[in-house]
Amino acid sequence: MAMPDLIVGLMSGTSLDGVDAALVDFSTARPSVCATAYLPYPTDLRKRILRLHQPGQDDLHQAALLANRLAEIYAETVRAVLAQARVPHTAVHAIGCHGQTVRHLPQSGYSLQLNNPALLAELTGIAVVADFRSRDIAAGGQGAPLVPAFHAAWFRDARTHRGILNIGGIANLTDLSPRRPTSGFDCGPGNMLLDAWAQQHLENHYDAEGRWAASGRVLPDLLARLLAHEFFRLEPPKSCGREQFNLAWLMACLSGQEAAADVQATLSQLTAETIRRAIQRWCENVEEVFVCGGGIHNQTLLQHIEALLPQVTVHSTEALGLPADWVEAVAFAWLAHRMLAGEAGNLPEVTGARGPRILGALYPA
Repeated sequence: MAMPDLIVGLMSGTSLDGVDAALVDFSTARPSVCATAYLPYPTDLRKRILRLHQPGQDDLHQAALLANRLAEIYAETVRAVLAQARVPHTAVHAIGCHGQTVRHLPQSGYSLQLNNPALLAELTGIAVVADFRSRDIAAGGQGAPLVPAFHAAWFRDARTHRGILNIGGIANLTDLSPRRPTSGFDCGPGNMLLDAWAQQHLENHYDAEGRWAASGRVLPDLLARLLAHEFFRLEPPKSCGREQFNLAWLMACLSGQEAAADVQATLSQLTAETIRRAIQRWCENVEEVFVCGGGIHNQTLLQHIEALLPQVTVHSTEALGLPADWVEAVAFAWLAHRMLAGEAGNLPEVTGARGPRILGALYPA
């Protein structure tokens, strides 16, 4: 029997809800997930990270302090997933830690993730692989999305044309056609605007199951103004973030007379419609779409997507053996494993980089 080859993947996404951890064993041809854990962000931390998305005073100092605080939370999440698996830290080869994105501007040559991997290695006693986006951007790529390479390795089928739809803060799509190379790109906002609007009007960080959106009605004129954003007209490779889709942009599209629930309903339709357009334009003849990310829990959003794509069957990635909530954490364990093996982690046809590149930097324990 092969010795376990254990790596922890950590992901904290654009939704700013918390940290996902997955302990993955790569010792067999088909890697297996040994344990998972989730740690929510405290409300004050979420607010501090959000403030950093806009220029302000003393940004560098605040970013450094937040990176240290995140390293502590990441370390706590690692300890939780190892306790779940009853595995000592000495048995783990590495942690793959994406960090918390606060600026994504590949057109300016950078994407910034808050992280202190040296501190994380110190706190856990485990080597850390971090900074996954920079090398792809240095090679002329978008640095995102990075998960399509993992989707292709884990979910591709030789006979069936599949799409993998990750609905996090941003929605991204991977096209797994048996007849074409893997492609993928960001579609536009996923949960991000829905969560931001809910936080403005509900005593919650999100619209649970999309129930509030279901109580409103879609406003066609508002939807048209939102869909006029230039990002939706761009051809892949493309990626986006809060730089394009934020509350200030949304407020500029409002007349001020809209009912709050109707805005939420329209934002839900915006996410679904931009996904539909992306699938129909760039994933021609796709047969099955498998959804992962936090959006899997938004029943109203999923109903919108299914209604707009009647010719496509829509499932959770759990049907393919990987629960929807843990796909990205497993992906960054996979990317860390690729880096340690000296293998490329990007797909140039997805990011636009000049060629395959080994992604990530190693911080030894």
